[in-house]
Amino acid sequence: MQTVKKTGRFPLLHRSALLAACALTVGLASHAVQAGNLTIESWRVDDLPLWQDVLIPAFEKSNPGITVKFSPTAPTEYDSSLAARMAGGTAGDLVACRPFDVSLSLYNKGHLEKLDGKPGMEYFSPAAKAAWQSDDGKDTFCMPMASVIHGFFYNTKIFKELNLEPPKTEAEFFKLLDTVKASGKYTPLVMGTSEQWESHQVLFTGIGPNYWKGEEGRKALIAGKAKFTDPQFVAAWDYEAKLGKYLPKGASAQTYSDSQNMFALGKGAVYPAGSWDIAYFNGKLDFAAFPPPVPKAGDACYISDHNDIGMGINKKSKNKDDAYKFLAWLGSQEFADLYTNKVTGFFSLSNHLISVKDPIAKQMMGWRKNCASTIRVNSQILNRGTPSMENEMWNVNAQVLNGKLAPKDAAAKIQAGFAKWYKPQQ
Repeated sequence: MQTVKKTGRFPLLHRSALLAACALTVGLASHAVQAGNLTIESWRVDDLPLWQDVLIPAFEKSNPGITVKFSPTAPTEYDSSLAARMAGGTAGDLVACRPFDVSLSLYNKGHLEKLDGKPGMEYFSPAAKAAWQSDDGKDTFCMPMASVIHGFFYNTKIFKELNLEPPKTEAEFFKLLDTVKASGKYTPLVMGTSEQWESHQVLFTGIGPNYWKGEEGRKALIAGKAKFTDPQFVAAWDYEAKLGKYLPKGASAQTYSDSQNMFALGKGAVYPAGSWDIAYFNGKLDFAAFPPPVPKAGDACYISDHNDIGMGINKKSKNKDDAYKFLAWLGSQEFADLYTNKVTGFFSLSNHLISVKDPIAKQMMGWRKNCASTIRVNSQILNRGTPSMENEMWNVNAQVLNGKLAPKDAAAKIQAGFAKWYKPQQ
């Protein structure tokens, strides 16, 4: 009979066996927590019901055994808190990606997986992937999900009353705005400049591509082959300055929500819009949309079709196999249909054919057939220096609309700040 030395409550033999069993149990429990479970990080708090009630159930139905949790953070806190969680190894498996530099920084710090050649990525064009690639275009680190499109909404009741048609050229647009102004009943162009961002992100980057030829002009700035003081850029500010004469009285004190409310109440004829505004106005008034009118008949048209959101995989995810399965689903026809039709005004960047149900969203997405897509002019690379071009653009465009800054002076100010830090412009 084997004799066992006792120590404490358990014999040594039993104790070592117990420790081994505990370790195995802990390991299995840890594995059970990780395998089949995925967490998505995002700044889109408003999308929580959509993910919980529509998107996640659709994925889980075709992928039994994988449980997904959508865990959003307030938009203003997302970038800093995500970076901290990434660095600390506590971030979720899947990460909603901002376009360009914020996500590029995460990739350069080793936090995001390289996705080139992964299932689902084949459904996206080079232009769709541009917002989530290294500067040389060799590494893609987030799957494109959706873009937003800029243009103009119009009140169909007012247009019918004043016998107006959506304009195709700038001459037609100004004639339309003059007609509305002459009626004395409605504000021609509903936008304020108090918050400044709309002046640049909605109006200037919406109308400007028709002048600088979209991607051609944007890439020329990056390459140092064009300057903001060149005629094609100054002309965009000239056009913007003319539009400023049709804004509401007291536009400099009018906020974004003031503008939304004013248009929704039928007090204005035309509203410079981002496609994300569709959901706000649906059910409040009868409206439709037209793309930025071209300078003159026969000119090629361009639209700001701005890459807005993508999805990446945390390099420290404990469940990459399932994360890649989820990413492949994000590239599918099923997801493209669901997202485009449930998040009205956000358009899938995939090349799947989508039947868009919302009439205004369908109109705006249809512009892609006739107009070349581009992105906001300063989004890629050009925001990296001091002074911040994004902040400068907000201020400059608001002042041009307010009649406080001449177009040529706006161009000179942006170019001077740009040339201070960007070598190809020196």
